[in-house]
Amino acid sequence: MPNPIRILIVDDHAVVRKGLAMVLRLEPDLEVVGEAENGRTGLELAKSLQPDIVLVDLVMPEMDGQEMSLALRKSHPYIKVIMLTGTEVDERVYDLVAAGIEGYVLKNIEPGELIHAIRSVIHGEAYLHPVVMKKMLSRMGTQPLHSASLTPRELEVLEWMATSNTYRQIAAQLGVSEETVRSHAKNILEKLKQPNRAQAVLVALKLNLIRLSG
Repeated sequence: MPNPIRILIVDDHAVVRKGLAMVLRLEPDLEVVGEAENGRTGLELAKSLQPDIVLVDLVMPEMDGQEMSLALRKSHPYIKVIMLTGTEVDERVYDLVAAGIEGYVLKNIEPGELIHAIRSVIHGEAYLHPVVMKKMLSRMGTQPLHSASLTPRELEVLEWMATSNTYRQIAAQLGVSEETVRSHAKNILEKLKQPNRAQAVLVALKLNLIRLSG
């Protein structure tokens, strides 16, 4: 059995930390290695514990989630970050995504979806909750339609990338192999000049290449 995904939880509310830890510990492939009540303590624990992924509350005393995440990104870029927020979206979200933060979810997310987000992020699939994405777009102006030289199939894959589906699930929907979907995704990232899935989707939406359903 592969090593479990090591997780650090950083949130100033003890009940949230304990609740998250309780849910995550039910999964055999997840291990909660530590908890912190603010960003400053969280940053130090992340450096000492070397978790695979950190769940970080955006709004905290002493050092907020944005400051902590950006500091961690500079010092330990291999530690992945999922930002948790109960305020849905504010102006910091786009900066965090642009800085390479791998995930952004709402605190009212269903446990199963959070676990899905963690597994997606650990496998290199940046996760931006669809609700968060829609809120962000309301603050972003759109530009004229721009093909970015994407093929019709790449545009179809890109629309699926804007959902919470994994590459394996996208492949099943399209009736192709996961390897084929990953190949299309790689081409999309290169053409849009973006480092990961979440940033590629944001750029595509801003350029009016695709639209979110619902």
